[in-house]
Amino acid sequence: MVRILVIDDEEAIRLLLRDALEYIGYEVVEAGDGLEGVQCYCATPTDLVITDMAMPRQGGAETISALRRQAPSVKIIAMSGGNRTATLDCLDTARQLGAQRVFQKPFRLSEIFNAVREVLQNQVDTEQCPCTP
Repeated sequence: MVRILVIDDEEAIRLLLRDALEYIGYEVVEAGDGLEGVQCYCATPTDLVITDMAMPRQGGAETISALRRQAPSVKIIAMSGGNRTATLDCLDTARQLGAQRVFQKPFRLSEIFNAVREVLQNQVDTEQCPCTP
């Protein structure tokens, strides 16, 4: 079964994505911030990571960079909300760091579903790189 890690400090967003993605057949694990997300990924790699960009302790840019160092082929979707200009800057940064798709909150679940399917279908290497110690 395909596993997806959802990293977001907003519990409501994590719950929404978890319920929706599980409903269409994915296994979902959650993390409340970037530090927890990287630890979770290293303990049990997933097929895809969906991360918020604005979080306490460790934001999305640092999280994407850390994941890329540990597993260069990890598939990532980034999302951000709030001030439009700041959000667009964050999402541009996410693209530069290698996120395959980016979304501004609020988003439509159908957009997320389509992006998840597309990113997973375009996955060249189906095995996740293990985290280096």
